Amino acid sequence: MSRLEAKKPPLYIAEPLTTGGVSQSLSLLSGILKSCYGPAGRLKQLHNGVGGYVCTTSQSSAILSRLPVSHPVLGVLMASVQNHVSRFSDCGLFTAILCCSLIENFKSLNVAPCTVIKISKHLLSLCMDYLKSEACGCRVAVDFSSVETLLCLVRSVLRSKPACMLNKTEVDHLTTLILKAFLFTVPCHTESNAVLGKCVIVPMKGRRVMDSAVLPGLLIETPEIQLAKPLTVKGTCSDVIKIALFCVSMSGDSFNPKEGTITVHHRISLEMSELNQLLNVGKQLVNDEVGLVVCQKVIHPSLKQYLTENGVIAVERAGLSLMEPLSRMTGSKPIASIHDLSPSCYGSLKDVCIETFASKNFVHLIPNDTVICSLILCNRNETAWDELKSYSLSTSSFEDIDCSQTQYQLVTDGFCRSLESVARSLNHEDGEILADMVYGHCWFVPPGFPSVSSWSDLVSNCGCGINSNGENLKWRLLQGQFGSPVIQDCPKEPLVKVADFLTLDCYAAKCSGLQVALETASLILDLLYIIKDQN
Repeated sequence: MSRLEAKKPPLYIAEPLTTGGVSQSLSLLSGILKSCYGPAGRLKQLHNGVGGYVCTTSQSSAILSRLPVSHPVLGVLMASVQNHVSRFSDCGLFTAILCCSLIENFKSLNVAPCTVIKISKHLLSLCMDYLKSEACGCRVAVDFSSVETLLCLVRSVLRSKPACMLNKTEVDHLTTLILKAFLFTVPCHTESNAVLGKCVIVPMKGRRVMDSAVLPGLLIETPEIQLAKPLTVKGTCSDVIKIALFCVSMSGDSFNPKEGTITVHHRISLEMSELNQLLNVGKQLVNDEVGLVVCQKVIHPSLKQYLTENGVIAVERAGLSLMEPLSRMTGSKPIASIHDLSPSCYGSLKDVCIETFASKNFVHLIPNDTVICSLILCNRNETAWDELKSYSLSTSSFEDIDCSQTQYQLVTDGFCRSLESVARSLNHEDGEILADMVYGHCWFVPPGFPSVSSWSDLVSNCGCGINSNGENLKWRLLQGQFGSPVIQDCPKEPLVKVADFLTLDCYAAKCSGLQVALETASLILDLLYIIKDQN
């Protein structure tokens, strides 16, 4: 008989932010993430204590999912950032670093947490109003008559992922392919409720990056189809190829004795009955002039042979992930039963052909209108490929928010220090980081120059590349002291060649990151108790 132990009472932790362990853990997490931040961010190697798979990365999604945390406060922060990344696939490091810095700065103030939260929410509303206004100098308008700005955005993302191990030629090649894939998903016929299509990534690990390509339509791997054999597809009189899409198994094992009682008459074979039904489905498909049958699961060999002999291409094991884009691209409705087949479920294609990449054969489904495309993404090893894929003003008074002017100033200073802390994290060398007093942009000074140097002689372009040092700018060091407000908007047209220098972030992801960081910090500051089950 096993020994019974008394149930332990839950553990109550009062004011969790006052414990020294939380501050130390937040500081450590912030330091790890800061060292990865920006185009010059450093790599991290992550593995568990008993060995196993080693992950080399600088991405927040990979780092946060592999870092074990025991304290609930850090769990809340990491879960919040991971949720943001799952929605926007960008700005995870910015969000996490800013959140850690806000908690650190706000916690050190001699201001009640409820007052800090009210003031910080007010500051957030001011920031969001400015970011959404026409006067905002942080945004770069996208001109769809030219691809230069879009190329800069994609190139900025790729250059910030050193674990992808891409050289300049490879970055340029992938940038072009990714942008081309995006443009494929834009509908040709504009509607009031137009929706972007989808890009399906086809992984090719262990191949040259320059072998990557993008094709309209979908690729389905078919090892059994030989490239040497000519591909003949049965078409209709209108020169289109009918397609039937099955989301049910066609292997002949759809009956399941575990689901209930089955009464079988003498000399009746369930297997033969099921196969006869499948062959009847095949005859109807042939009579309806279907040229391509795609099954999410397995097709019975006899049915597959019958379809092939009658000029119908049969593709099996397409997988669940391709069902939605296949249905959308062809207009077909997934057929869920072999006992109820309606011609209204068929879709159509422009053409079908065979493509081969890295010794793998694929059936290439070419649509009539391209809103679905396939990106064949190659990289030299699994780690580099995984990294590449994961690669996407108010007028309120102090009385309105129930605080004093001193409290408002303290929280505002802490908020500004947190934002500047994120900006300083972009510099991974020993040099200084400046902000100009005209546009408010960051400028990086190479290491080795004293602080008394003439800054104008040491910098040429700002961090994002929009502004150049071609005018008489005034500077200040980013060290927590706040200078005069920015007095001019950024130039409407960059002063340098966009395609070569501009470094951009996704506007929507950045705005969401700002909101998530502040709201998460407010939630953590508002924690009074943590109840932990010890059983």
